[in-house]
Amino acid sequence: MEMRAVLVYAFLAVFIDSCRGTLMNCDEVRQVFQLKQIGPVKSVPETPITGSDLQVCLSKNVTCCTKKMEERYQVAARRDIQNLLQTSSSSLKFLISRNVAAFQETVDSLVRQAENHTQTVLLHTYRDLASSASAPVGEFFTDVGLFVLGSELSLEEASHRFFDALFPLVYERLVEPGLSLLSPAYAECVRAACRDLVPFGGAPGRLATHISRASLPGRMFLQALHLGIEVINTTDHIQLSRECRRGLLRMNYCPHCQGLTASQPCMGYCLNVVRGCLASLAEVDAHWREFVRSLETLSTRMHGAQDLEQVLLGVHGLVRDAVDHAQRNGPRLSAQVHKVCGRPSRQPEQVGSAQHGSGGGRDSIPLKGAVRNAEDSLSNWRRDFISSLRLYRTFYGGLADLLCVSELGSGDGLACWNGAEVDKGYTLRVVGNGIKAQAENPEVKVKEADPVINQVIDKLKHINQLLQGRSIPKLGTLDQIETGSGDGYSGDCDDEDGCWGSGNGAAERRRIVPILTPENTNNHRYHHPQTKDFDQMNSGTGVTESVPLALVSICVFGLLSG
Repeated sequence: MEMRAVLVYAFLAVFIDSCRGTLMNCDEVRQVFQLKQIGPVKSVPETPITGSDLQVCLSKNVTCCTKKMEERYQVAARRDIQNLLQTSSSSLKFLISRNVAAFQETVDSLVRQAENHTQTVLLHTYRDLASSASAPVGEFFTDVGLFVLGSELSLEEASHRFFDALFPLVYERLVEPGLSLLSPAYAECVRAACRDLVPFGGAPGRLATHISRASLPGRMFLQALHLGIEVINTTDHIQLSRECRRGLLRMNYCPHCQGLTASQPCMGYCLNVVRGCLASLAEVDAHWREFVRSLETLSTRMHGAQDLEQVLLGVHGLVRDAVDHAQRNGPRLSAQVHKVCGRPSRQPEQVGSAQHGSGGGRDSIPLKGAVRNAEDSLSNWRRDFISSLRLYRTFYGGLADLLCVSELGSGDGLACWNGAEVDKGYTLRVVGNGIKAQAENPEVKVKEADPVINQVIDKLKHINQLLQGRSIPKLGTLDQIETGSGDGYSGDCDDEDGCWGSGNGAAERRRIVPILTPENTNNHRYHHPQTKDFDQMNSGTGVTESVPLALVSICVFGLLSG
């Protein structure tokens, strides 16, 4: 009997030691505590204690944890989950950020091509006009580039400034060519009279309309990408509830208190805890899926009048025809300029100066098309980007499962931590994703959705509505907005076709206000995830009113000019 008692005692001693880990001392706990930089090593007891003051990591046996350690572990658990969130979303965030930059570079390259082509056409068609017109052409296309990328400048005004600056040059070189240049004062008078004399017909307003209409989808696309980055920044820094923090502590670090520093949570246990913590993020899933589909839908609509490449690379045709229009109406313009500014006043003739002429007819020198790299086209960029983005359409729906399967949970068949001890499995019910499913969660109590995540969802709903062209109250659909200003410009329009109109041009000089502007998404702090324009949309101020005004202006403009 004595021998049996000794064997039983020895067995129990070995069993208890194996279950408790290294609870004979706290050396291993101290090493991990220091290795993971959880807190000062001196806060870890050298030998196990009763742990009667612990709040979460309760144990019937002795423990290597103190109340201060428990607090440090909770901070570490929160840090760990946020690091995992950022790591998991890093490739998606990089994809979107990289393509924001790629879009801007492609637009810049396209604008420069359009500018060079316009300069080339002026050079081949009106040799003496080209060098002097270089500055106005460059300034106009700089404004176009800013507008396409979301600037709030008035493209209508930029177009009029361009033609205002072009008029004295056209008058001097083509309408009343002379041996010397117009005096600065007379040239300024001609420039100031441009809008009243309407020498280029309706070209200024038409040019602004075509570019504005073609830019709208691209501006909206870029706006959506900025919002996508904002969504990721916000979800990366989600505010974790007290219940969630305690659940993560119990799952990841309470085993350390028992010396089980190498244990991993059972898969079902991990899913319950992480699905409870990320329940609000799961609610983003449906709207994120729709966001990806909406971008794809918008991408397929960017053709014809909404093809920015086609419109910008056709600007030269409109400018050339506008100059031709002024040249053909030279006698009328001369009489009008004389009436407003008097007889032409010219600078003293310079030695060696030559008479300014047209430099040859339009057809005397064959024109070459703009050099375009097919790989850098906007359509190819959109196709490649959408193809990559589709891989992330279920990102938020499977995020909790991804973290448990790839990072946190134990593999099948292995001994794992079930919240109380290391055993072969987790026996409680495993709940699904989302807020409603958490009502039965045995590990984390979820009361309601995170209000900041709800704001992000509202923004996704709003941008999805715009991207898909759904009906907007009092405005109609995006299709109606986009096509409300008439048919696309062909580039070959004469007076007989009724393209230019007459009169004072007032109907063509309405301000085109941008629909959406790009966001500054550099602020990744949780408490300030919203971007400026969407905040104003939500609060009913500022941009909230500018958006419908912009859309209305385009619609009204279309009705009057169509």
